[in-house]
Amino acid sequence: MTVRTVPLTIRMAGGTDIENITQSVAEAVAASNLRDGIVTVFVKHTTASIMMIEDEPGILADTRTFWDRAIPPDPRWQHNTLNPGEDNGHSHLRGQLQGPSLTIPFAAGTLLLGTWQQVVLVDFDTRSRTRELIVQVLGE
Repeated sequence: MTVRTVPLTIRMAGGTDIENITQSVAEAVAASNLRDGIVTVFVKHTTASIMMIEDEPGILADTRTFWDRAIPPDPRWQHNTLNPGEDNGHSHLRGQLQGPSLTIPFAAGTLLLGTWQQVVLVDFDTRSRTRELIVQVLGE
C-alpha cells in the first residue's frame, strides 16, 4: 500500500456555501499514480463538512433550506452566549452532524461515483474564510 497526501485550499463565502470539489479530488487520485484504492477527503474545520450530493440548483437550494430548518441560527446557542462576539453556534452543530470527511473507492485511477454523485465542501460558518482540506489517497 502507498499513501499520497494532497492539501487543498478553498475560499468559501460561508452561509451554507456549497463548492463542488469532485474534479480536485479526481485530480489528486490521478496525480497519485495509484490504480486502485480509496481516497479520503477531510476538512480541517469545525464549521464545515464534506458530503456527497447531486450538484443541481434544486437540491443545492433544498440542502440550504434543510440546514436552516434543522439547525437554525439562534443567538441563544450556548456557544454564542458564552463567547462574546460569536454568532456561529449553529455552524458548529451542523458541522458535527454532517461530519468532516468522506471516503470514496477508486479503480483504474477513476473515482467510483454514481451517475449523479458529486463531492462537495459545505461551509456552514457565518462569514467568508479560507478552508483547508486534506485529500489522502491510499492504494496500489
